[in-house]
Amino acid sequence: MPDVGDLVTARLTVTPADETTSASLLVTRPDGVVVTPVVTGAENGSVWTAPVAYTLAGIWRLSWTVTGTGASVEHERVAVAPAPAMMADVRSYATTTQLANALHKAPPLDAVELLERATELLDSDFLKAAVYDVDADGMPTDPVVAAAFAEAVCSQVEFWGEVGVETDVSGPLAAVGIGSVNLTFGAPGSGNEPSRYAPGIGRALRAVPADKLRWIASSGGCTW
Repeated sequence: MPDVGDLVTARLTVTPADETTSASLLVTRPDGVVVTPVVTGAENGSVWTAPVAYTLAGIWRLSWTVTGTGASVEHERVAVAPAPAMMADVRSYATTTQLANALHKAPPLDAVELLERATELLDSDFLKAAVYDVDADGMPTDPVVAAAFAEAVCSQVEFWGEVGVETDVSGPLAAVGIGSVNLTFGAPGSGNEPSRYAPGIGRALRAVPADKLRWIASSGGCTW
């Protein structure tokens, strides 16, 4: 699968073909814009090529029209992935170096995306009831809190590596105790189903002193 920014050579083989064969190419981008690249053909008309620059993520359509011997219309759809993200492009509580150290091995190639997704999960499902010091970007400023969040998201990525990233069958967390607060959210009766959360998340958050990471409690539970 090509990525945004790739320049590829589209190729069409025509059989049968002779000197009367001719081919043209229309490329429809994901935003509906149609471009017409320059097509080059072999002398016998059997092989035709054209440069295609993938500038957008999404589904591209390549439409070849052949006239003369071998006349036909050929369509091809190409899925183009976004350019691989770098850490500066995403919100993440951990770096790929921290993940590698946590895993004690090289991180997966999609580590940046996994850490971003784990950070979103931590924010949405654990930290809505948390109070801690942040900078202008909403990132923790206390090194102890930052280290705990990094450990938590690395634990989640390691967990996904064991059970699969798409494991999300039990709904929100059933119960996690952090200090005097018991995080209980999720459908009753779902406790026997596999969890979508790494056990290491609770351990990492519980280790943070209460004066650095506080929890808003209401009626024995958390206010979201």
